[in-house]
Amino acid sequence: MSGKLYLVSVGPGTTQLIPPMVREALAASDVIVSYELYLTWVRPWVDGKEIHTPPMTQERARAQLALEKARAGHTVSLLSSGDIGVYAMAALAFEDMLESDRFEVQLIPGITSANACASVLGSPLSHDFATLSLSDLLCPWSWIENRARHIAQADLAAVFYNVQSRQRQEGVYRILDIMLEHKRPETMCGIVRNAYREDQSHEILTLAELRTRQFDMFTSLVIGNRFTRKKRDWIFTPRGYGNWQDTPETVKAEALPAEAVWVFSGTSDGNVLAQRLAETGQAVVVSSASEYGAEQAALNCPNVTTVSGRLGLERRRELLGQSRARAIIDATHPYASEISQQLIELSQQLDLRYLRFERPSLVDEFPARRVADMDQAALLAMQLGSRIFLATGSKDLGRFMQAPGASDKQWFLRMAPDPQQLQRALDLGVPRGHLCAMQGPFSREANETLWRDWGIDCVVSKESGEAGGYRAKAEAAAALGIPFIVVERPRVDYPAQADSIEAVLTEVIA
Repeated sequence: MSGKLYLVSVGPGTTQLIPPMVREALAASDVIVSYELYLTWVRPWVDGKEIHTPPMTQERARAQLALEKARAGHTVSLLSSGDIGVYAMAALAFEDMLESDRFEVQLIPGITSANACASVLGSPLSHDFATLSLSDLLCPWSWIENRARHIAQADLAAVFYNVQSRQRQEGVYRILDIMLEHKRPETMCGIVRNAYREDQSHEILTLAELRTRQFDMFTSLVIGNRFTRKKRDWIFTPRGYGNWQDTPETVKAEALPAEAVWVFSGTSDGNVLAQRLAETGQAVVVSSASEYGAEQAALNCPNVTTVSGRLGLERRRELLGQSRARAIIDATHPYASEISQQLIELSQQLDLRYLRFERPSLVDEFPARRVADMDQAALLAMQLGSRIFLATGSKDLGRFMQAPGASDKQWFLRMAPDPQQLQRALDLGVPRGHLCAMQGPFSREANETLWRDWGIDCVVSKESGEAGGYRAKAEAAAALGIPFIVVERPRVDYPAQADSIEAVLTEVIA
């Protein structure tokens, strides 16, 4: 018996976007295999057919059923939304097909989720782009992160599928942080939910703003590249890039001092180091991730040049190379291990001297419960307290708020007065009355007063050193007699490091 298997794409979710070939395939078929939802858009075309609808979790069973029917001589249509060959059912059918099968196969392409979402936003995929599923059900998370990093390093436009579910809340923010390591924070992006379905919605925003939003499994994210622009209510990526340097920049290499020592900072002790270097006659550039960091550098280091913003790997390489930088001093926060790794990479690529300024640790001077990471901190905090104060910032807040049993505890947070970070905390469920938005560091007395007023019975902190207010937090916790949990610094293999300003000056001047 000779059957036929149609692998049918029914598009994003409206009959008008289904290719005419689909209707012809359905008319020719006597058996239809589909997830029930997909029949919504083709129901009038399959009346009177033998229809099978195994549920969403039984994708392989659907493919195997379609194959069995085709082997038995039937003409079968196996349906999938979007394009059946992209993150969909065609691969399962081919996996289980036998070399000895003799039935005919025809794949009918359709409009993918990426195409549909891009059209809602404008034309963001007009040049090279990538798609990436953020679901780790069928792919290890380490692979997803690795692929995301290469997408970001190549500055490709991208579409992210399977963005966020109830079980997978934090993965997308990890991926967006990877994007921000290499792409500019002002990169134009889009959020599209339920493209071409009844409750379609979309928003155009920057990559930095995207980091503050929440999503679901019906949402796709479109990430632009450095050339993606906004016009009216649309975004588009020019088809021909022309000159890669022909883009607006907040800082020009020619405006920077030549052969300068670059201090990557944003912390108070990093600024002191930069000023001390400048006083020795060195040309110094201070690079900080935030505008606030640049403001503080300009205030405290009047003799240095400041650069601000998350420039990304490629832009940093351009500025360091074109300004003929002499050395890189890594005075970033002890927990900013990703930027440290990037600076080490840049120093090797550009043959620049690299020196890590590692602020001394105070953790052995005070009683503390030390843990390796935020997940361990969350579990231990919930064992030791019920009104838990997080002195760890907003970046890892989801690790605490979404840990098993977290809803039974009350969480309190002190953070920088940044609107995006505040919105992120609110979206994760921190009550407004449990938030303190102030720029630190804070005195022992301020910590004691706040924690006593809030009835705090456990504190979680980073090992941030003297400049990060560690001593004041540890002393306040000891005075109040409450558990003090400290997340250890990430381990980084620095090529060279110093733990004092004097040691850095000696190394650089020598």
